[in-house]
Amino acid sequence: MALAGILGTGTALPEKVITNFDLEKLVETSDQWITDRTGIKERRQAAPHETTSSLSVQAARQALATARLTPQDLELIICSTISPDMPLPSTAAFVQRELGARGCFAFDLAAACSGFLFGMTVAEQFIRTERAKYVLVIGAELLSRYLDYKDRATCVIFGDGVAAGVMGAVEPPSGILATEMHTEGQYAEHLFIPAGGTARPATCQTVAAGEHYIKMRGNELFKVAVRSLEEVSHNVMEKAGVCASQIDLFIPHQANQRITDAVRERLGVDPSKVYSNIARVGNTSSASIPICIDECVRNGRLKKGDLVLMAAFGAGVTWGAVLMRW
Repeated sequence: MALAGILGTGTALPEKVITNFDLEKLVETSDQWITDRTGIKERRQAAPHETTSSLSVQAARQALATARLTPQDLELIICSTISPDMPLPSTAAFVQRELGARGCFAFDLAAACSGFLFGMTVAEQFIRTERAKYVLVIGAELLSRYLDYKDRATCVIFGDGVAAGVMGAVEPPSGILATEMHTEGQYAEHLFIPAGGTARPATCQTVAAGEHYIKMRGNELFKVAVRSLEEVSHNVMEKAGVCASQIDLFIPHQANQRITDAVRERLGVDPSKVYSNIARVGNTSSASIPICIDECVRNGRLKKGDLVLMAAFGAGVTWGAVLMRW
C-alpha cells in the first residue's frame, strides 16, 4: 500500500525584519538577553495589507508548482492557524477561493505550534484511505497581531510566516512511517489569549486591559515541553522500529533554542543532524516546521531516502511527532 508523503513545499515570509536591536527601543530588553534565553536574533513582521490567507496563497502556489500540480488537482485544504483572517469563515475558505481550487473542501485546524504536524496526520488518513488524492496542508501565523510590545516575555519570541506542503501518495519506502498526537488541557492557561472568544467577548474593558494579547508562563512550559517532545519522539521511532542514530534529520518546532538543545541531547541525536532557523525567523508557531522543511528541500539538506523526525509542542497544550522517509 502506498504511504502518504510530501510532494512539494513553499514558504511566504514578510519582508519586514524586526531585530533584537529594534526591540531594545520598544521594551526593556537587550540583544544579549534575547539571544541567551531564546537563540533568536530576528523575526519577520507582516505589513498592514498582508493577511494570513494572502501569505498562505503565496506559499501554496509555490508548493503546487514544486509538486507540478494545479489548484484543480486538490481535494482538500487544511489550514493550521491560531491567527485566522477572521473568526468566520475559515481562513482555508479564503485560500481555496484565491487559488481557484473549486473542487475541494477546506477547513482550519487550531493546534497552535503543533498544528502542521496535526494537519499532516489528518491528511495522511485521507490519503491512506483514498478519500483524497492530493491534500494541501498549510501552517500559517501572523502572531505579531497578538503581541504586546510591552511584554518582553512574548514580543521577543514570536514572528510571522507561512509555509505549505502538498501531500499525496508515495511509493514505499518513502512516506510517513509513524505519527502521534497529544493534548493536555490542564496547561491551557500557560499559553493563551484571554479575551476575544465566547468566554470573554471583546469589550472596551478587555481591549484596554490588553487581554487580546498572547500571555505565556514560559518557565512552567519549558519542562513540560522538553519532557513531552522527548517522549513523543521516542514513541514514533519505536513504532517505526528505528533508533536515534538512524535519523538523518531532526526538525523540531522552533520555539526556543534551549528547548531544542535539551531535547536533542536527551534523544541522543547528533548535533549535525538538527536543523534550526530560529535565529533568523523566531517562533512562527504552526509555520515553524514547514518553513524548516522547505528550507531543507531548497538548500539540499533534505534528500530522497533521508529519515526525518519532526516534533512540536504548543498551546493547549498540544504536542506531536511525525517520522517519515523522504
